Amino acid sequence: MSKLIYLDNAATTQVYPEVLDAMLPYFTEHYGNPAAIYSFAGESERAVAKARKQIADVIGAKTEEIYFTGGGSESDNWALKATAEAYSSKGKHIITSAIEHHAILHTAQWLELHGFEVTYVGVDENGKIKLDELEAAIRPDTILISVMAANNEIGTIEPLKEIGAIAKKHGVLFHTDAVQAFAHVPINVDEMNIDMLSASGHKINGPKGIGVMYIRKGVKIRSFIHGGAQERQRRAGTHNVPGIVGIGKAAELAVANMEKNTEYEVKLRDHLIERVLAEIPYTRLNGDRTDRLPNNANFCFRFIEGESMLILLDQAGICGSSGSACTSGSLDPSHVLLAIGLPHEIAHGSLRLTLSEKTTMEDIDYTVDKLKAIIERLRSMSPLYEDFVRKNG
Repeated sequence: MSKLIYLDNAATTQVYPEVLDAMLPYFTEHYGNPAAIYSFAGESERAVAKARKQIADVIGAKTEEIYFTGGGSESDNWALKATAEAYSSKGKHIITSAIEHHAILHTAQWLELHGFEVTYVGVDENGKIKLDELEAAIRPDTILISVMAANNEIGTIEPLKEIGAIAKKHGVLFHTDAVQAFAHVPINVDEMNIDMLSASGHKINGPKGIGVMYIRKGVKIRSFIHGGAQERQRRAGTHNVPGIVGIGKAAELAVANMEKNTEYEVKLRDHLIERVLAEIPYTRLNGDRTDRLPNNANFCFRFIEGESMLILLDQAGICGSSGSACTSGSLDPSHVLLAIGLPHEIAHGSLRLTLSEKTTMEDIDYTVDKLKAIIERLRSMSPLYEDFVRKNG
């Protein structure tokens, strides 16, 4: 491929050179197990402690409240399953939203099979959770509210402070899946009354296979992975020291550059949105126009299928993703797009483009130019579009 424009940073990101450099010594030079008592292991132990502080500083937490996991999905599973186990004597009711990542939704469905009740609160047309519906759903036996910090598909940022206040008012634990938002937008666990938080390294230019779980001191959830005394006896398994060093360094860099990167990405994102909406008819922007992740643009194009669009974009050297699950063998459109009220036929024609600080304005303009031609080509082959034009021409 002669040209590559990577616009799928919500799926995964490139590891920063500085992150890789920080990690490398812990593969070959400082390879000791941090749980060992001999002095050679001390360097690994100090590296883990440093990364724990780097993560804690991002969200205003204490270092002893940070736990390292194998990724965001593990952290989400831990939050829901371990809370359900620990607080089942108080109640068996959990509240989440209809637009959560499948790491939350599938875990919630698993809990339903094991005797728990789950309420899936709706969202408005922009993907914002309905706070009145959320509060009304709380019952005496409610033990947990889990709502994502920002949606991975449409980019809408949820009102965490308001959700946290509702949870605290009713004495209910509050967990947020912050995998897309962590180190991209400001989060403070005390100001937002967050009791648990999930994050992942590969969304912030860190390595894959490493995640974070924040658990507020006093929250009584137990181990999720058993087999050893690591992570203060809450998460067994030999520490992935290179990965831990990597996520710590990536978080530190992301926060240091957050303001600059946000300003730059918003400028490119808005240019992308404005061009697409102005130049491609019968197009809808999904998600909140302003309360959205700085790098996220999600569109629905009527009269086309998302999979065909992705294939043609790939042929033009552009990496994007579709909200439709058709690429994974299912014909069902995105549950997020259906939850915000889109009909199936429109939800099928979705495209998510997520930028980075390395994306250029030239990349954006090239993408829009190619996208215009692709949409025109696909619509020219659509009998639905032909019929629509004939009736509305």
